[in-house]
Amino acid sequence: MYDYVIIGGGIVGLAVGMAILNWKPSATIAVLEKEKGVAAHQTGHNSGVIHSGIYYRPGSYKAKLAKKGNEAMYRFCHEYGIDAEMCGKVIVANNKEELVLLENLYKRGVENGLQIRMIEKRELHELEPYVNGIKAIHIPVTGIVNFKKVAEKMAEIIQEKGGQILLHHKVESFTEKNDEAIIDTNQNTIKTSFYINCAGLHSDRIAKLANIQTDVKIVPFRGEYYQLKPEKRYLVKNLIYPVPNPNFPFLGVHFTRMIDGTVDVGPNAVLSFKREGYLKTDFSFRDAKDVLFFKGFWKLASRYAKEGIEEMGRSFSKRQFVKNVQKLMPDIEEDDLIPGPSGVRAQALKEDGTLVDDFYIVHGRRSIHVLNAPSPAATASLEIGKEIVRRLEECRLAM
Repeated sequence: MYDYVIIGGGIVGLAVGMAILNWKPSATIAVLEKEKGVAAHQTGHNSGVIHSGIYYRPGSYKAKLAKKGNEAMYRFCHEYGIDAEMCGKVIVANNKEELVLLENLYKRGVENGLQIRMIEKRELHELEPYVNGIKAIHIPVTGIVNFKKVAEKMAEIIQEKGGQILLHHKVESFTEKNDEAIIDTNQNTIKTSFYINCAGLHSDRIAKLANIQTDVKIVPFRGEYYQLKPEKRYLVKNLIYPVPNPNFPFLGVHFTRMIDGTVDVGPNAVLSFKREGYLKTDFSFRDAKDVLFFKGFWKLASRYAKEGIEEMGRSFSKRQFVKNVQKLMPDIEEDDLIPGPSGVRAQALKEDGTLVDDFYIVHGRRSIHVLNAPSPAATASLEIGKEIVRRLEECRLAM
């Protein structure tokens, strides 16, 4: 019998476990993870960027928790000796048409309380000599880290404080009674007073097993990256992003210097036919059926048909991908890029075809369900943990 059970051993679930033990050091907790190790999916396939929160709607959870999370993540890494670098980032306009969008984004960043600067071409080229741009926003607090190492340290801290990390535990069903919740897994049956669903790519399915009624479904989008060849890494000093298309819910192809010195270029954003499908050939009948029989997906697809076709084209044609890359970095040629890693974004989609654009958290009688936590959730994870504890305190008053 546990006081709290967290479902999902990614960075959000682990941050929740840590936050609970900070709140109640004597609490008995367990983190259930179906894989053989923590951080196996979204966390372990993350771009490694400690975000600032510039993109998100002022007042939203993403905006507030990303800004606080940015500061908290640097403190955490410093305290536990994890390599993290506040290297800074530029968001670049490379034509006059993008200047209005850049200005709007700058205003949003200021409204979100960020210390950012609008810089002209000369200063931009001092920061990133090889970029094609006429103006940019410089965000000094953006940084890089290996989030898998952060998650592993969180798991270690949980265990040191008496919590348990139960690997190879896949949740199969729930039974809720007046004074407890019973969780059946493929290994055994676990009892708890309260559970928190942080299952990421499978969070909607866990909610459904728990009889939580929502109008959202997780639709997986694969982000496909290339990497710069070692001899061409000098082209990218730190982080270079384009001005995002306001009519498309992804940030566009960008350049990310990773904490290990490699440089990722991407991603494409394409529909994945498997929730944990990191290869183009990965396919799950159940996962594909879930998407293709969901009316919200077809409404989304019709809304973004042009952009979706372009993303698919870049996924299957390296030449098309490189043409897109050259808008920001003209010196990069096809031979400069080698296949890189891929990740899958767990994006919640509503039945009306609207992408959920904020962290989305719902309550059950003895549960809390984190149903949308894509980027910047890794950056915000420590603050998401605190938010869950705040909600647990409210639940206790209500019970």
